[in-house]
Amino acid sequence: MISKKPDTTKLDKIVADANRNAAQRALGYRERSLKMYPWVCGRCTREFNHTNVSQLTVHHRDHNHDNNPPDGSNWELLCLYCHDNEHSRYLEADQQGTSGVSNGSPALATHNPFAALQDMLKKK
Repeated sequence: MISKKPDTTKLDKIVADANRNAAQRALGYRERSLKMYPWVCGRCTREFNHTNVSQLTVHHRDHNHDNNPPDGSNWELLCLYCHDNEHSRYLEADQQGTSGVSNGSPALATHNPFAALQDMLKKK
């Protein structure tokens, strides 16, 4: 049986088109948000200017990069560090199965480090 190599040109074109479209969308909402909002990180309040504005990112509050309303209500300008921190918190909460990120309340603790303390004290 002779195996036929798959034609990757069609797949390569689809991937290239998707990447190009995503880049165009990103430029669109980034440019609009930079015109709409002051160049200040929404978390740490670090101020930016023309020399370092590349370190200011657009964060999507609902984490949906395709949700770009014209009024910018789903955007928040964050510095690189705060943006990474926000996504790390979201990923950690998602891995733990908590919904604390979505409603703004902290996740409930399930571990009690002092649960067996009384028994340990009695043994001494």
